[in-house]
Amino acid sequence: MQHIRNFCIIAHVDHGKSTLADRLIQSCGGVDERGFRDQILDSMDIERERGITIKSNAITLDYTARDGRKYELNLIDTPGHVDFSHEVRRSLMSCDGALLVVDASQGVEAQTVANLYLAMEHDLAVLPVINKIDLPAADVERVREEIDADLGLDPFEAVPISAKNGIGIDEVLEGIVTKLPPPSGDPEAPLKAIIFDAYYDTYRGVVLVCRIREGRLVKGDRIRFMHTDIEYDVEEVGHNKLIRVKADRLQAGDVGYVIAGVKTIRDIEVGDTITSVSRPAAEPIPGYRPARPVVFSSMYPMGTDEYEELVAALEKLHLNDASLVYQKDSSAALGHGFRCGFLGLLHLDVVQERLQREFGISLVLSAPSVLYKIDLSDGSSLEIDNPTYWPDPMRIQKIYEPYISATIMTPEKYMGAAMELCREYRASSLGMNYLAVGRVEVKAEMPLGEVLFDFYDKLKTVTRGYGSFDYEELEYRPADIVKVDILVNAEKVDALSYLVHAEKARSRALHYCEQLAATIPRHQFKIPIQGAIGGKFIARSNIAALRKDVTAKCYGGDISRKRKLLEKQKAGKKRMKQIGNVEIPQDAFVAVLRTDKEKK
Repeated sequence: MQHIRNFCIIAHVDHGKSTLADRLIQSCGGVDERGFRDQILDSMDIERERGITIKSNAITLDYTARDGRKYELNLIDTPGHVDFSHEVRRSLMSCDGALLVVDASQGVEAQTVANLYLAMEHDLAVLPVINKIDLPAADVERVREEIDADLGLDPFEAVPISAKNGIGIDEVLEGIVTKLPPPSGDPEAPLKAIIFDAYYDTYRGVVLVCRIREGRLVKGDRIRFMHTDIEYDVEEVGHNKLIRVKADRLQAGDVGYVIAGVKTIRDIEVGDTITSVSRPAAEPIPGYRPARPVVFSSMYPMGTDEYEELVAALEKLHLNDASLVYQKDSSAALGHGFRCGFLGLLHLDVVQERLQREFGISLVLSAPSVLYKIDLSDGSSLEIDNPTYWPDPMRIQKIYEPYISATIMTPEKYMGAAMELCREYRASSLGMNYLAVGRVEVKAEMPLGEVLFDFYDKLKTVTRGYGSFDYEELEYRPADIVKVDILVNAEKVDALSYLVHAEKARSRALHYCEQLAATIPRHQFKIPIQGAIGGKFIARSNIAALRKDVTAKCYGGDISRKRKLLEKQKAGKKRMKQIGNVEIPQDAFVAVLRTDKEKK
Protein backbone atom coordinates (compact mmCIF):
# COMPACT_ATOMS: atom_id res chain seq x y z
CA MET A 1 0.00 0.00 0.00
CA GLN A 2 3.00 2.36 0.40
CA HIS A 3 3.15 2.53 -3.40
CA ILE A 4 -0.52 3.46 -3.97
CA ARG A 5 -1.85 7.04 -4.11
CA ASN A 6 -5.58 7.74 -4.31
CA PHE A 7 -6.22 11.38 -5.17
CA CYS A 8 -8.69 13.63 -6.96
CA ILE A 9 -8.43 16.96 -8.75
CA ILE A 10 -10.70 19.70 -7.39
CA ALA A 11 -11.07 23.31 -8.57
CA HIS A 12 -13.46 26.07 -9.54
CA VAL A 13 -15.15 25.55 -12.91
CA ASP A 14 -12.85 26.18 -15.93
CA HIS A 15 -9.57 26.30 -13.98
CA GLY A 16 -8.08 23.41 -15.98
CA LYS A 17 -8.84 20.18 -14.06
CA SER A 18 -9.57 18.07 -17.15
CA THR A 19 -6.52 19.42 -19.02
CA LEU A 20 -4.27 18.58 -16.05
CA ALA A 21 -5.82 15.07 -15.92
CA ASP A 22 -5.05 14.67 -19.66
CA ARG A 23 -1.36 15.60 -19.12
CA LEU A 24 -1.00 13.27 -16.10
CA ILE A 25 -2.47 10.37 -18.13
CA GLN A 26 -0.10 11.11 -21.03
CA SER A 27 2.95 11.45 -18.74
CA CYS A 28 2.22 8.08 -17.13
CA GLY A 29 1.72 6.37 -20.51
CA GLY A 30 -1.98 5.75 -19.85
CA VAL A 31 -2.77 6.45 -23.51
CA ASP A 32 -0.77 6.49 -26.75
CA GLU A 33 -0.66 9.43 -29.16
CA ARG A 34 -3.13 7.80 -31.56
CA GLY A 35 -5.74 7.10 -28.87
CA PHE A 36 -5.46 10.51 -27.17
CA ARG A 37 -8.08 13.25 -27.37
CA ASP A 38 -8.70 16.34 -25.23
CA GLN A 39 -10.80 15.85 -22.06
CA ILE A 40 -10.16 12.11 -22.34
CA LEU A 41 -11.96 11.31 -19.08
CA ASP A 42 -15.08 13.25 -20.12
CA SER A 43 -17.06 10.52 -21.85
CA MET A 44 -20.23 12.48 -22.68
CA ASP A 45 -20.60 14.68 -25.78
CA ILE A 46 -22.33 17.34 -23.70
CA GLU A 47 -19.22 17.61 -21.45
CA ARG A 48 -16.97 18.20 -24.46
CA GLU A 49 -19.27 20.73 -26.09
CA ARG A 50 -19.70 22.83 -22.95
CA GLY A 51 -16.13 22.32 -21.73
CA ILE A 52 -17.32 21.22 -18.28
CA THR A 53 -17.03 18.01 -16.29
CA ILE A 54 -20.43 16.67 -15.19
CA LYS A 55 -19.49 13.21 -13.88
CA SER A 56 -16.37 12.38 -11.91
CA ASN A 57 -14.30 9.67 -13.59
CA ALA A 58 -11.59 7.36 -12.24
CA ILE A 59 -8.46 5.96 -13.92
CA THR A 60 -5.54 3.87 -12.63
CA LEU A 61 -2.06 4.97 -13.81
CA ASP A 62 1.40 3.39 -13.42
CA TYR A 63 4.15 5.88 -12.52
CA THR A 64 7.88 5.40 -12.00
CA ALA A 65 9.24 8.08 -9.64
CA ARG A 66 12.62 9.79 -9.95
CA ASP A 67 14.05 7.47 -7.25
CA GLY A 68 13.10 4.45 -9.41
CA ARG A 69 10.14 3.26 -7.29
CA LYS A 70 6.97 2.21 -9.10
CA TYR A 71 3.65 3.70 -7.93
CA GLU A 72 -0.01 3.00 -8.72
CA LEU A 73 -1.89 6.30 -9.01
CA ASN A 74 -5.69 6.26 -8.82
CA LEU A 75 -6.84 9.58 -10.25
CA ILE A 76 -10.42 10.89 -9.99
CA ASP A 77 -11.34 13.95 -12.09
CA THR A 78 -14.26 15.84 -10.49
CA PRO A 79 -16.73 18.52 -11.68
CA GLY A 80 -16.19 22.17 -10.73
CA HIS A 81 -19.70 23.60 -10.92
CA VAL A 82 -21.61 24.21 -7.67
CA ASP A 83 -24.54 22.06 -8.90
CA PHE A 84 -22.32 18.95 -8.91
CA SER A 85 -20.73 19.31 -5.46
CA HIS A 86 -22.50 16.06 -4.45
CA GLU A 87 -20.41 14.27 -7.11
CA VAL A 88 -17.26 15.89 -5.65
CA ARG A 89 -18.23 14.84 -2.11
CA ARG A 90 -18.56 11.17 -3.16
CA SER A 91 -15.19 11.28 -4.92
CA LEU A 92 -13.48 12.77 -1.85
CA MET A 93 -14.78 9.89 0.30
CA SER A 94 -12.69 7.46 -1.77
CA CYS A 95 -9.44 9.52 -1.74
CA ASP A 96 -6.57 10.23 0.65
CA GLY A 97 -5.37 13.43 -1.00
CA ALA A 98 -6.39 16.12 -3.46
CA LEU A 99 -4.80 18.43 -6.01
CA LEU A 100 -6.40 21.88 -5.64
CA VAL A 101 -6.02 23.70 -8.97
CA VAL A 102 -6.06 27.52 -9.01
CA ASP A 103 -6.04 29.62 -12.19
CA ALA A 104 -2.95 31.92 -12.28
CA SER A 105 -4.97 34.75 -13.86
CA GLN A 106 -8.32 34.37 -12.03
CA GLY A 107 -6.96 33.45 -8.60
CA VAL A 108 -8.95 31.84 -5.76
CA GLU A 109 -12.69 31.78 -6.56
CA ALA A 110 -15.90 30.82 -4.77
CA GLN A 111 -15.91 27.13 -5.63
CA THR A 112 -12.17 26.84 -4.88
CA VAL A 113 -12.90 27.74 -1.25
CA ALA A 114 -16.00 25.49 -1.10
CA ASN A 115 -14.07 22.49 -2.48
CA LEU A 116 -11.20 23.06 -0.02
CA TYR A 117 -13.67 22.93 2.88
CA LEU A 118 -15.11 19.68 1.47
CA ALA A 119 -11.60 18.20 1.31
CA MET A 120 -10.84 19.30 4.89
CA GLU A 121 -14.14 17.79 6.04
CA HIS A 122 -12.82 14.41 4.80
CA ASP A 123 -9.32 14.96 6.32
CA LEU A 124 -7.55 14.93 2.97
CA ALA A 125 -4.00 16.15 2.36
CA VAL A 126 -4.19 19.03 -0.14
CA LEU A 127 -1.48 19.95 -2.65
CA PRO A 128 -2.12 23.36 -4.33
CA VAL A 129 -1.35 23.67 -8.07
CA ILE A 130 -1.20 27.04 -9.87
CA ASN A 131 -2.28 26.47 -13.48
CA LYS A 132 -2.17 28.59 -16.66
CA ILE A 133 1.16 30.31 -15.83
CA ASP A 134 1.73 30.79 -19.58
CA LEU A 135 -1.15 33.32 -19.88
CA PRO A 136 -0.23 37.01 -20.33
CA ALA A 137 -2.52 37.89 -17.38
CA ALA A 138 -0.96 35.27 -15.07
CA ASP A 139 0.26 36.59 -11.69
CA VAL A 140 1.76 33.67 -9.77
CA GLU A 141 2.96 35.72 -6.78
CA ARG A 142 -0.49 37.28 -6.24
CA VAL A 143 -2.09 33.81 -6.42
CA ARG A 144 0.44 32.50 -3.85
CA GLU A 145 -0.66 35.33 -1.52
CA GLU A 146 -4.33 34.37 -2.06
CA ILE A 147 -3.56 30.67 -1.37
CA ASP A 148 -1.95 31.74 1.91
CA ALA A 149 -4.60 34.32 2.95
CA ASP A 150 -7.85 32.77 1.65
CA LEU A 151 -7.12 29.04 1.82
CA GLY A 152 -4.60 28.84 4.69
CA LEU A 153 -2.32 26.50 2.70
CA ASP A 154 1.46 26.73 2.36
CA PRO A 155 2.00 29.01 -0.68
CA PHE A 156 5.54 27.71 -1.27
CA GLU A 157 4.26 24.14 -1.72
CA ALA A 158 2.11 25.27 -4.66
CA VAL A 159 3.39 23.85 -7.96
CA PRO A 160 3.30 26.38 -10.87
CA ILE A 161 2.30 24.63 -14.11
CA SER A 162 0.78 25.09 -17.54
CA ALA A 163 -1.36 21.99 -18.15
CA LYS A 164 -2.06 23.10 -21.72
CA ASN A 165 1.64 23.28 -22.65
CA GLY A 166 2.81 20.43 -20.36
CA ILE A 167 5.00 22.68 -18.15
CA GLY A 168 5.61 21.42 -14.59
CA ILE A 169 3.71 18.10 -14.94
CA ASP A 170 6.68 16.04 -13.63
CA GLU A 171 6.79 18.24 -10.50
CA VAL A 172 3.06 17.56 -9.93
CA LEU A 173 3.62 13.77 -10.21
CA GLU A 174 6.55 13.96 -7.76
CA GLY A 175 4.40 16.08 -5.43
CA ILE A 176 1.66 13.43 -5.53
CA VAL A 177 3.99 10.61 -4.42
CA THR A 178 5.94 12.70 -1.85
CA LYS A 179 3.31 15.08 -0.38
CA LEU A 180 0.11 12.98 -0.50
CA PRO A 181 -0.22 10.04 1.93
CA PRO A 182 -0.66 6.36 0.99
CA PRO A 183 -3.99 4.69 1.81
CA SER A 184 -4.58 2.98 5.13
CA GLY A 185 -6.53 -0.21 5.86
CA ASP A 186 -6.02 -3.82 6.85
CA PRO A 187 -6.19 -6.40 3.99
CA GLU A 188 -6.92 -9.15 6.57
CA ALA A 189 -9.94 -7.35 8.15
CA PRO A 190 -13.58 -8.04 7.08
CA LEU A 191 -14.36 -6.53 3.65
CA LYS A 192 -15.50 -2.89 3.53
CA ALA A 193 -15.74 -1.16 0.13
CA ILE A 194 -17.52 2.08 -0.71
CA ILE A 195 -19.35 2.45 -4.05
CA PHE A 196 -18.61 5.99 -5.25
CA ASP A 197 -19.83 5.58 -8.82
CA ALA A 198 -21.73 3.14 -11.07
CA TYR A 199 -22.66 2.93 -14.73
CA TYR A 200 -24.75 0.63 -16.89
CA ASP A 201 -23.14 -1.74 -19.40
CA THR A 202 -25.52 -3.26 -21.94
CA TYR A 203 -23.78 -6.67 -21.83
CA ARG A 204 -22.58 -6.94 -18.20
CA GLY A 205 -25.29 -5.05 -16.30
CA VAL A 206 -24.34 -2.58 -13.58
CA VAL A 207 -20.60 -1.90 -13.20
CA LEU A 208 -19.71 -0.63 -9.70
CA VAL A 209 -16.68 1.64 -9.13
CA CYS A 210 -15.37 1.09 -5.58
CA ARG A 211 -12.65 2.02 -3.15
CA ILE A 212 -11.65 -0.91 -0.91
CA ARG A 213 -11.22 0.36 2.67
CA GLU A 214 -10.62 -2.95 4.48
CA GLY A 215 -10.16 -6.59 3.46
CA ARG A 216 -9.96 -7.99 -0.06
CA LEU A 217 -12.34 -8.88 -2.90
CA VAL A 218 -11.85 -11.73 -5.39
CA LYS A 219 -13.93 -13.31 -8.15
CA GLY A 220 -16.52 -15.74 -6.76
CA ASP A 221 -17.00 -13.92 -3.40
CA ARG A 222 -20.56 -13.58 -2.11
CA ILE A 223 -21.13 -9.90 -1.26
CA ARG A 224 -23.89 -7.89 0.42
CA PHE A 225 -24.89 -4.22 0.01
CA MET A 226 -25.25 -2.97 3.58
CA HIS A 227 -27.90 -0.26 2.98
CA THR A 228 -30.23 -2.31 0.75
CA ASP A 229 -29.30 -5.71 2.29
CA ILE A 230 -29.19 -7.52 -1.09
CA GLU A 231 -26.62 -10.22 -1.94
CA TYR A 232 -24.73 -11.01 -5.19
CA ASP A 233 -21.82 -13.14 -6.43
CA VAL A 234 -18.76 -11.31 -7.79
CA GLU A 235 -18.16 -12.18 -11.48
CA GLU A 236 -15.18 -9.92 -12.19
CA VAL A 237 -12.91 -7.37 -10.52
CA GLY A 238 -10.26 -5.11 -12.03
CA HIS A 239 -8.85 -1.64 -12.54
CA ASN A 240 -10.27 1.24 -14.58
CA LYS A 241 -7.64 2.20 -17.09
CA LEU A 242 -9.11 3.75 -20.24
CA ILE A 243 -10.68 0.33 -20.67
CA ARG A 244 -11.56 -2.16 -17.92
CA VAL A 245 -8.52 -4.34 -17.09
CA LYS A 246 -9.21 -7.58 -15.16
CA ALA A 247 -7.28 -8.26 -11.94
CA ASP A 248 -6.97 -11.30 -9.66
CA ARG A 249 -8.20 -9.34 -6.67
CA LEU A 250 -8.78 -5.90 -5.16
CA GLN A 251 -7.57 -5.29 -1.61
CA ALA A 252 -7.41 -2.52 0.99
CA GLY A 253 -6.24 0.74 -0.63
CA ASP A 254 -7.23 -0.23 -4.20
CA VAL A 255 -9.70 1.63 -6.42
CA GLY A 256 -11.31 -0.52 -9.11
CA TYR A 257 -14.49 -1.90 -10.62
CA VAL A 258 -16.71 -4.81 -9.56
CA ILE A 259 -19.16 -6.68 -11.82
CA ALA A 260 -21.57 -8.82 -9.82
CA GLY A 261 -24.41 -9.53 -12.26
CA VAL A 262 -26.53 -6.66 -10.90
CA LYS A 263 -29.37 -6.28 -13.38
CA THR A 264 -31.87 -4.31 -11.28
CA ILE A 265 -30.93 -0.68 -11.02
CA ARG A 266 -33.04 -0.15 -7.89
CA ASP A 267 -30.79 -2.56 -5.94
CA ILE A 268 -27.90 -0.07 -6.09
CA GLU A 269 -27.39 3.00 -3.98
CA VAL A 270 -24.27 4.98 -4.84
CA GLY A 271 -22.48 5.60 -1.53
CA ASP A 272 -23.46 2.16 -0.20
CA THR A 273 -20.93 -0.13 1.52
CA ILE A 274 -20.09 -3.61 0.15
CA THR A 275 -19.20 -6.34 2.64
CA SER A 276 -18.64 -10.08 2.50
CA VAL A 277 -21.46 -12.49 3.41
CA SER A 278 -19.08 -15.01 5.00
CA ARG A 279 -17.24 -12.37 7.12
CA PRO A 280 -19.45 -9.27 7.29
CA ALA A 281 -18.28 -5.90 8.62
CA ALA A 282 -19.92 -4.60 11.78
CA GLU A 283 -21.13 -1.30 10.29
CA PRO A 284 -21.10 0.60 6.97
CA ILE A 285 -18.47 3.24 6.16
CA PRO A 286 -19.67 6.52 7.72
CA GLY A 287 -19.87 9.90 5.99
CA TYR A 288 -22.25 9.18 3.11
CA ARG A 289 -25.01 11.76 2.75
CA PRO A 290 -27.76 11.39 0.16
CA ALA A 291 -28.15 14.30 -2.27
CA ARG A 292 -30.81 16.83 -1.30
CA PRO A 293 -32.57 18.27 -4.35
CA VAL A 294 -33.20 22.02 -4.21
CA VAL A 295 -34.92 22.62 -7.57
CA PHE A 296 -38.08 20.78 -8.63
CA SER A 297 -39.66 20.54 -12.08
CA SER A 298 -42.16 18.22 -13.78
CA MET A 299 -41.11 16.39 -16.96
CA TYR A 300 -43.58 15.13 -19.55
CA PRO A 301 -42.85 13.33 -22.83
CA MET A 302 -43.88 15.26 -25.97
CA GLY A 303 -45.81 12.23 -27.21
CA THR A 304 -47.86 10.15 -24.76
CA ASP A 305 -46.58 6.97 -26.45
CA GLU A 306 -43.05 7.80 -25.17
CA TYR A 307 -44.01 7.48 -21.48
CA GLU A 308 -42.68 3.91 -21.07
CA GLU A 309 -39.41 4.92 -22.73
CA LEU A 310 -39.12 7.84 -20.28
CA VAL A 311 -39.59 5.45 -17.32
CA ALA A 312 -36.74 3.20 -18.55
CA ALA A 313 -34.51 6.18 -19.41
CA LEU A 314 -34.91 7.77 -15.96
CA GLU A 315 -34.07 4.47 -14.28
CA LYS A 316 -30.81 4.15 -16.22
CA LEU A 317 -29.94 7.81 -15.80
CA HIS A 318 -30.58 7.64 -12.05
CA LEU A 319 -27.91 4.96 -11.73
CA ASN A 320 -25.41 7.14 -13.59
CA ASP A 321 -26.53 10.24 -11.68
CA ALA A 322 -27.30 9.36 -8.07
CA SER A 323 -28.45 12.91 -7.23
CA LEU A 324 -31.49 12.77 -9.54
CA VAL A 325 -34.73 12.22 -7.58
CA TYR A 326 -38.07 11.55 -9.31
CA GLN A 327 -41.63 10.35 -8.68
CA LYS A 328 -44.74 9.89 -10.83
CA ASP A 329 -46.84 12.95 -11.69
CA SER A 330 -49.67 13.78 -14.09
CA SER A 331 -51.17 16.86 -15.70
CA ALA A 332 -54.54 17.44 -17.38
CA ALA A 333 -52.80 19.30 -20.22
CA LEU A 334 -49.72 17.09 -20.72
CA GLY A 335 -50.69 13.63 -19.45
CA HIS A 336 -48.43 11.37 -17.38
CA GLY A 337 -44.90 12.38 -16.43
CA PHE A 338 -42.52 12.69 -13.47
CA ARG A 339 -41.86 15.26 -10.76
CA CYS A 340 -38.05 15.48 -10.57
CA GLY A 341 -35.68 16.99 -8.02
CA PHE A 342 -32.35 18.52 -9.13
CA LEU A 343 -29.30 20.01 -7.42
CA GLY A 344 -29.61 23.22 -9.44
CA LEU A 345 -30.57 24.68 -12.79
CA LEU A 346 -27.46 23.45 -14.63
CA HIS A 347 -28.22 19.95 -13.30
CA LEU A 348 -31.80 20.24 -14.66
CA ASP A 349 -30.48 21.45 -18.03
CA VAL A 350 -27.95 18.58 -18.25
CA VAL A 351 -30.52 15.90 -17.31
CA GLN A 352 -32.96 17.20 -19.92
CA GLU A 353 -30.28 17.24 -22.61
CA ARG A 354 -29.02 13.74 -21.70
CA LEU A 355 -32.55 12.32 -21.90
CA GLN A 356 -32.96 13.86 -25.35
CA ARG A 357 -29.55 12.79 -26.69
CA GLU A 358 -28.91 9.41 -25.10
CA PHE A 359 -32.49 8.11 -25.17
CA GLY A 360 -34.08 10.18 -27.97
CA ILE A 361 -36.95 11.47 -25.80
CA SER A 362 -38.36 14.98 -26.40
CA LEU A 363 -39.57 16.59 -23.18
CA VAL A 364 -41.75 19.40 -21.89
CA LEU A 365 -40.73 20.86 -18.50
CA SER A 366 -42.82 22.85 -16.03
CA ALA A 367 -41.43 25.99 -14.35
CA PRO A 368 -38.75 25.12 -11.75
CA SER A 369 -39.71 25.65 -8.10
CA VAL A 370 -38.29 25.06 -4.61
CA LEU A 371 -39.74 23.32 -1.54
CA TYR A 372 -41.99 25.56 0.59
CA LYS A 373 -43.17 24.85 4.15
CA ILE A 374 -46.71 25.92 5.07
CA ASP A 375 -48.43 26.24 8.46
CA LEU A 376 -52.21 25.78 8.13
CA SER A 377 -54.87 27.40 10.32
CA ASP A 378 -55.88 23.99 11.79
CA GLY A 379 -52.39 23.59 13.31
CA SER A 380 -51.01 21.11 10.74
CA SER A 381 -48.12 21.79 8.36
CA LEU A 382 -47.25 20.84 4.75
CA GLU A 383 -44.18 20.71 2.51
CA ILE A 384 -45.01 21.56 -1.12
CA ASP A 385 -42.91 21.98 -4.26
CA ASN A 386 -45.72 21.50 -6.81
CA PRO A 387 -48.26 24.32 -7.48
CA THR A 388 -50.93 21.66 -8.18
CA TYR A 389 -51.11 20.79 -4.46
CA TRP A 390 -51.07 24.37 -3.14
CA PRO A 391 -53.78 24.70 -0.44
CA ASP A 392 -56.63 27.23 -0.38
CA PRO A 393 -55.20 30.66 0.70
CA MET A 394 -57.96 30.89 3.36
CA ARG A 395 -56.42 27.84 5.13
CA ILE A 396 -52.84 29.17 5.08
CA GLN A 397 -51.51 30.79 8.23
CA LYS A 398 -47.81 31.18 7.38
CA ILE A 399 -45.49 30.28 4.48
CA TYR A 400 -41.73 29.68 4.77
CA GLU A 401 -39.25 29.63 1.88
CA PRO A 402 -35.65 28.32 1.81
CA TYR A 403 -32.79 30.84 2.05
CA ILE A 404 -29.21 30.46 0.91
CA SER A 405 -25.95 32.08 1.91
CA ALA A 406 -24.48 33.27 -1.41
CA THR A 407 -20.77 34.00 -1.92
CA ILE A 408 -19.91 36.09 -4.96
CA MET A 409 -16.31 36.82 -5.91
CA THR A 410 -15.77 39.65 -8.36
CA PRO A 411 -13.19 42.22 -9.46
CA GLU A 412 -13.57 45.43 -7.43
CA LYS A 413 -14.84 47.53 -10.35
CA TYR A 414 -17.94 45.30 -10.74
CA MET A 415 -18.76 45.22 -7.01
CA GLY A 416 -21.52 47.88 -7.25
CA ALA A 417 -23.26 46.08 -10.12
CA ALA A 418 -23.08 42.72 -8.28
CA MET A 419 -24.55 44.22 -5.07
CA GLU A 420 -27.31 45.96 -7.04
CA LEU A 421 -28.17 42.64 -8.71
CA CYS A 422 -28.38 40.95 -5.31
CA ARG A 423 -30.78 43.62 -4.03
CA GLU A 424 -32.94 43.14 -7.15
CA TYR A 425 -33.21 39.46 -6.19
CA ARG A 426 -34.36 40.24 -2.62
CA ALA A 427 -30.98 39.76 -0.92
CA SER A 428 -30.57 40.72 2.73
CA SER A 429 -27.60 41.30 5.09
CA LEU A 430 -25.19 42.20 2.29
CA GLY A 431 -21.55 42.30 3.31
CA MET A 432 -18.16 42.30 1.64
CA ASN A 433 -14.51 41.41 2.25
CA TYR A 434 -11.45 42.60 0.34
CA LEU A 435 -9.54 39.39 -0.40
CA ALA A 436 -6.60 40.79 -2.36
CA VAL A 437 -5.83 43.89 -4.38
CA GLY A 438 -8.72 44.43 -6.77
CA ARG A 439 -10.78 41.38 -5.66
CA VAL A 440 -13.89 41.51 -3.48
CA GLU A 441 -16.00 38.80 -1.86
CA VAL A 442 -19.69 39.76 -1.58
CA LYS A 443 -21.75 37.81 0.97
CA ALA A 444 -25.53 37.86 0.83
CA GLU A 445 -28.50 35.92 2.18
CA MET A 446 -31.07 35.34 -0.55
CA PRO A 447 -34.22 33.29 -1.17
CA LEU A 448 -33.31 30.18 -3.19
CA GLY A 449 -36.41 30.62 -5.36
CA GLU A 450 -35.03 33.95 -6.63
CA VAL A 451 -31.75 32.55 -8.01
CA LEU A 452 -33.48 29.75 -9.92
CA PHE A 453 -34.14 31.47 -13.21
CA ASP A 454 -31.48 33.80 -14.56
CA PHE A 455 -29.46 35.10 -11.60
CA TYR A 456 -26.25 33.32 -12.60
CA ASP A 457 -26.52 34.48 -16.24
CA LYS A 458 -27.12 38.09 -15.14
CA LEU A 459 -24.19 37.93 -12.69
CA LYS A 460 -21.90 36.80 -15.52
CA THR A 461 -23.23 39.67 -17.66
CA VAL A 462 -22.76 42.48 -15.10
CA THR A 463 -19.26 41.24 -14.13
CA ARG A 464 -18.15 40.65 -17.77
CA GLY A 465 -17.72 36.94 -17.01
CA TYR A 466 -15.35 37.46 -14.05
CA GLY A 467 -17.90 36.94 -11.24
CA SER A 468 -18.11 33.52 -9.57
CA PHE A 469 -21.02 32.27 -7.48
CA ASP A 470 -21.33 29.62 -4.79
CA TYR A 471 -23.98 29.01 -2.16
CA GLU A 472 -24.91 26.86 0.80
CA GLU A 473 -28.37 26.30 2.23
CA LEU A 474 -29.60 28.17 5.31
CA GLU A 475 -32.86 27.85 7.23
CA TYR A 476 -36.46 28.52 6.12
CA ARG A 477 -37.85 32.05 6.65
CA PRO A 478 -41.38 33.54 6.46
CA ALA A 479 -42.36 34.84 3.00
CA ASP A 480 -45.37 36.14 1.08
CA ILE A 481 -45.66 33.43 -1.60
CA VAL A 482 -48.65 33.23 -3.96
CA LYS A 483 -49.82 30.73 -6.56
CA VAL A 484 -50.40 32.26 -9.99
CA ASP A 485 -52.72 30.40 -12.38
CA ILE A 486 -52.54 30.92 -16.14
CA LEU A 487 -55.92 30.78 -17.91
CA VAL A 488 -56.21 30.23 -21.67
CA ASN A 489 -59.71 31.04 -22.95
CA ALA A 490 -60.94 31.05 -19.29
CA GLU A 491 -59.60 27.50 -18.72
CA LYS A 492 -56.84 26.92 -16.15
CA VAL A 493 -53.75 25.16 -17.56
CA ASP A 494 -52.31 23.28 -14.56
CA ALA A 495 -48.88 22.74 -16.13
CA LEU A 496 -48.36 26.52 -16.39
CA SER A 497 -49.19 27.41 -12.76
CA TYR A 498 -46.25 28.58 -10.66
CA LEU A 499 -45.34 29.79 -7.16
CA VAL A 500 -43.72 33.21 -6.76
CA HIS A 501 -43.20 36.02 -4.26
CA ALA A 502 -46.15 38.46 -4.29
CA GLU A 503 -43.91 41.38 -5.37
CA LYS A 504 -42.90 39.62 -8.59
CA ALA A 505 -46.23 37.93 -9.38
CA ARG A 506 -47.46 40.50 -11.91
CA SER A 507 -44.22 40.89 -13.89
CA ARG A 508 -43.81 37.10 -14.20
CA ALA A 509 -47.51 36.63 -15.14
CA LEU A 510 -47.19 39.31 -17.83
CA HIS A 511 -44.11 37.54 -19.22
CA TYR A 512 -46.03 34.22 -19.33
CA CYS A 513 -49.05 35.82 -21.06
CA GLU A 514 -46.92 37.58 -23.68
CA GLN A 515 -44.91 34.44 -24.47
CA LEU A 516 -48.08 32.34 -24.81
CA ALA A 517 -49.75 34.98 -27.02
CA ALA A 518 -46.69 34.91 -29.30
CA THR A 519 -46.58 31.08 -29.46
CA ILE A 520 -50.21 29.87 -29.58
CA PRO A 521 -51.56 30.03 -33.18
CA ARG A 522 -54.63 32.18 -33.94
CA HIS A 523 -58.06 30.53 -33.93
CA GLN A 524 -61.41 31.52 -35.44
CA PHE A 525 -62.25 33.38 -32.23
CA LYS A 526 -60.46 35.82 -29.91
CA ILE A 527 -58.48 34.07 -27.15
CA PRO A 528 -57.81 35.86 -23.85
CA ILE A 529 -54.74 34.69 -21.87
CA GLN A 530 -54.84 35.75 -18.23
CA GLY A 531 -52.74 35.45 -15.09
CA ALA A 532 -54.72 35.21 -11.87
CA ILE A 533 -54.15 34.91 -8.12
CA GLY A 534 -57.29 33.19 -6.86
CA GLY A 535 -60.18 35.18 -8.39
CA LYS A 536 -58.11 38.33 -9.04
CA PHE A 537 -56.69 38.87 -12.54
CA ILE A 538 -53.24 40.47 -12.58
CA ALA A 539 -52.14 40.20 -16.25
CA ARG A 540 -53.71 39.69 -19.67
CA SER A 541 -52.82 39.30 -23.35
CA ASN A 542 -55.15 38.64 -26.27
CA ILE A 543 -54.76 36.56 -29.40
CA ALA A 544 -56.80 38.20 -32.16
CA ALA A 545 -59.32 36.09 -34.08
CA LEU A 546 -58.81 34.93 -37.64
CA ARG A 547 -61.59 36.82 -39.43
CA LYS A 548 -63.20 35.88 -42.72
CA ASP A 549 -64.55 38.81 -44.74
CA VAL A 550 -68.21 37.69 -45.04
CA THR A 551 -69.25 40.97 -46.69
CA ALA A 552 -66.96 40.50 -49.69
CA LYS A 553 -69.80 39.15 -51.83
CA CYS A 554 -71.97 42.26 -51.14
CA TYR A 555 -70.98 44.58 -53.95
CA GLY A 556 -73.80 47.03 -53.37
CA GLY A 557 -77.34 47.35 -52.07
CA ASP A 558 -78.63 48.39 -48.66
CA ILE A 559 -76.23 48.57 -45.65
CA SER A 560 -78.62 46.37 -43.64
CA ARG A 561 -77.58 43.37 -45.80
CA LYS A 562 -73.95 43.75 -44.65
CA ARG A 563 -75.01 44.36 -41.04
CA LYS A 564 -77.14 41.19 -41.07
CA LEU A 565 -74.16 39.08 -42.27
CA LEU A 566 -71.82 40.62 -39.65
CA GLU A 567 -74.33 39.98 -36.84
CA LYS A 568 -74.65 36.35 -38.01
CA GLN A 569 -70.82 35.98 -38.00
CA LYS A 570 -70.62 37.57 -34.53
CA ALA A 571 -73.19 35.12 -33.12
CA GLY A 572 -71.32 32.17 -34.69
CA LYS A 573 -67.98 33.31 -33.18
CA LYS A 574 -69.62 33.75 -29.76
CA ARG A 575 -70.96 30.18 -29.90
CA MET A 576 -67.59 28.90 -31.18
CA LYS A 577 -65.78 30.58 -28.28
CA GLN A 578 -68.05 28.80 -25.79
CA ILE A 579 -67.57 25.33 -27.24
CA GLY A 580 -64.23 25.70 -29.07
CA ASN A 581 -61.03 24.17 -27.68
CA VAL A 582 -57.72 26.01 -27.82
CA GLU A 583 -54.87 23.75 -28.89
CA ILE A 584 -51.73 24.75 -26.99
CA PRO A 585 -48.60 23.64 -28.88
CA GLN A 586 -45.74 22.01 -26.93
CA ASP A 587 -43.47 24.95 -27.86
CA ALA A 588 -45.62 27.23 -25.70
CA PHE A 589 -44.75 25.31 -22.52
CA VAL A 590 -41.05 25.73 -23.32
CA ALA A 591 -41.37 29.39 -24.40
CA VAL A 592 -42.65 30.59 -21.00
CA LEU A 593 -39.46 29.36 -19.28
CA ARG A 594 -37.22 31.52 -21.48
CA THR A 595 -35.89 34.72 -19.95
CA ASP A 596 -36.65 38.14 -21.45
CA LYS A 597 -33.21 38.22 -23.05
CA GLU A 598 -33.84 34.96 -24.96
CA LYS A 599 -37.35 36.07 -25.91
CA LYS A 600 -35.94 38.99 -27.91
